[in-house]
Amino acid sequence: MSFTTLAQYAADLAAKKCSSVEIVQDCLTKINSANKSLNAFITITEEQALNAAKQADQQRAQGNAGPLSGIPIAHKDIFCTQGVKTTCGSKMLDNFIAPYDAQVVSLCNEAGLINVGKTNMDEFAMGSSNETSFYGPCKNPWNLECVPGGSSGGSAAVVAAGLVPASTGTDTGGSIRQPAAFCGLVGMKPTYGRISRWGMIAFASSLDQAGPLTHTAEDAALLLEVMSGFDNKDSTSINQPVPKYSQQLTTSLQGLKIGLPKEYFNNQLDPQMSVLLEEALTVFKKLGAQTKEISLPNTGLAAPAYYVIAPAECSSNLARFDGVRFGHRCGNPTSLDDLYKRSRSEGFGEEVKRRIMVGTYALSSGYYDAYYLKAQKIRQLIRQDFLAAFNEVDIIFAPTAPTPAFRFGEKSQDPIAMYLSDVFTIPVNLAGLPALSMPVGFINHPSPLRGEVGRGVQLPIGGQLIGRDFSEAQLLNAAHQYQLQTDWHLKTPEARTA
Repeated sequence: MSFTTLAQYAADLAAKKCSSVEIVQDCLTKINSANKSLNAFITITEEQALNAAKQADQQRAQGNAGPLSGIPIAHKDIFCTQGVKTTCGSKMLDNFIAPYDAQVVSLCNEAGLINVGKTNMDEFAMGSSNETSFYGPCKNPWNLECVPGGSSGGSAAVVAAGLVPASTGTDTGGSIRQPAAFCGLVGMKPTYGRISRWGMIAFASSLDQAGPLTHTAEDAALLLEVMSGFDNKDSTSINQPVPKYSQQLTTSLQGLKIGLPKEYFNNQLDPQMSVLLEEALTVFKKLGAQTKEISLPNTGLAAPAYYVIAPAECSSNLARFDGVRFGHRCGNPTSLDDLYKRSRSEGFGEEVKRRIMVGTYALSSGYYDAYYLKAQKIRQLIRQDFLAAFNEVDIIFAPTAPTPAFRFGEKSQDPIAMYLSDVFTIPVNLAGLPALSMPVGFINHPSPLRGEVGRGVQLPIGGQLIGRDFSEAQLLNAAHQYQLQTDWHLKTPEARTA
C-alpha cells in the first residue's frame, strides 16, 4: 500500500508526468475497492470528479491551472456540498442534499482540488471513534479491528489508506488531531476563526474549527493556505491575512523553546508512548530546540468544562432539526408535538440524544449559573494558563491521545471512558489555539487481535504541537523540520483494505 502527497501530485502534473483524469481515476479505483472493508466514504462522487478532472486538464493545457488544480481530495460529510448528499453521519440528514457549498468546499473548488466523495464520521461530530455513525463504523487501515478515531475518522482513514492525498475534517474537542494520531497522519486544528464555518453543520459553535488531514506537514501547509481566510458570511471569521504557510517551512529550530506540560506527561500514558515522545524531543533538541517543563494547572478541569459547554451549544444548534423544514420526518404524525418528538427520536442516535439532554439541562432555569456559566469561567482560566506558558516558551509539545487506537466496542458502552480519549486535545479548543498532531512512532497494541498470533499489533501514535494564536506557520515549520529527520510519516498500513 503506497501513497502520493499533494506536493508530489502537484509536481507530477506540472511536469506533465500524468494527467488529472489519470490521477482521479486511479483514486476512484482504489476507493471503490477499499471502501467495502473500510466503510470510510458515505458518498462517492465519481461522475462529478471525473468531469472536474477533464476540466482541470483543459485548464492546465491552456496555462490557467493553479498548483493544486486537478488533485483529488475528500470532504468530511459535515461540509455542505451543492447537489451532493450531506448527512453529518446521521439518519436525521440521510435525505438532505445541500443547495450550496460550504466556504471550505468553495475555496477548495476555486483552487482546483477535486472532491471525490464525502467521508464517514461520528453522528453530528459527536464521538471519538466513528462508532456513532448512522452508516456504521469506519475502520482503521492499520488494523481493521481498531477504530480510526473520531469524529473525523473517515477523513483520516481515506488518507492513511492512500485513497486520497488529503482530506478535510473538523475539530471541536480533538476530532482532527486524535484521528490523525490513530492513523499516523498530520492533523491541523487552526486558530479559532482562521477558517470559515459557513456551511459547516454546527455542533458547538464556539469550539468547531475546520482543518486539513495529510501525510506531511508540507501538505498540511498547502491545504491550510487554500482553506483559510476571512468570510463575511461567518461572524466568527477573523479578518487577518493568510500567510504563505508552504513558503515558511525552512526556518531553523535553533533556540526554539519547547514547553513540556507536566499535567500531560503523567502515569496515564503507556510507557511505550512516553519513550517515543522522549525520542521525538531528542530529535527537536538535535535541531537546536530547548525544552522546559511548564505547568498548565487547570488542565484537569478541561474535560468537565468541555462536556458542559459543548452539549449546551449542541442542544441549541440541533433544535433546528424538527421534522418540519428538512431532514428526517416521522410517518403519519398525529399532532405537531408528535411530529417533533418522533422525528427527533427516530432521527438522532443515542450519543446525540445524550448530549442534547445534558446540554438542555445545563441551560435550564436554575442550572445555567451552576453549570454553563461556571464552565465558561473555567474555560477562561484554561486560556490564561496557556497564555502564561507562552511567556516562557515558544510552543508546547504533548501527547495527542493517552492511548493508540482502541478496538471496536472497547469504550462504546462507557461514555466517560470514551470522552477521556480527548483529554489531551480538549484544552486547546477551549482556549481557541492552534495545534497540530504528527506521527512520532508506533507501539504494540497491548494484546493480540484476531489473526495475530502471540504478539500485539503495531499502531501509530501522535505527538501534539500547540502554539499561540495564529502561529500555524511556526507549528507547521517545526513539524516539517522534524519530518525531515524522521520517517514515521512515510510508513504505510499493512491492514487488508481490499
